[in-house]
Amino acid sequence: MGAAIDFPAITFPSLTLEHVCDLAVQIAAPIEVGMTPQGLRRVIPVTGGKVTGPRMQGKILPGGADFQRIVGGTTAHLDAQYCIELDDGVKVFVHNTALRHASADTTARLVRGEKVDPSEVYFRCQPRFETAAPQWAWLQENQFIGTGVRLPDAVHMRFYRVG
Repeated sequence: MGAAIDFPAITFPSLTLEHVCDLAVQIAAPIEVGMTPQGLRRVIPVTGGKVTGPRMQGKILPGGADFQRIVGGTTAHLDAQYCIELDDGVKVFVHNTALRHASADTTARLVRGEKVDPSEVYFRCQPRFETAAPQWAWLQENQFIGTGVRLPDAVHMRFYRVG
């Protein structure tokens, strides 16, 4: 056994959450790749949507997708990439990774496209943003987290800036 390590008294900055925006993402029917050695692979096309909130407003452009890997029948690893056009015309690329966990029965219902009670599902995400617009550079200079709800034809999310 090594010697005990002494930690100096450190005051860590406190964390805060600031509501940035809500997204209503419209989606198309899943493209089922099937059961691979890494889990059930699915691609969910993003067809549009809306962004509203205290710091961002705009629309979600068609053409993105959510690349899903469902493992063990209960846990979905989500990797969504899409673009937002803000009300001022600026385009923002979003790369949102997420973890969705629910019982095997609830997950099966989600995969079939059925409506489920959001309280039965743990859905948390980590959106990252990229833009060329200087006035929106703060999107690239902060960390964000979010929560989501999967509906049969949409995904609703709320994003927060971690302060």
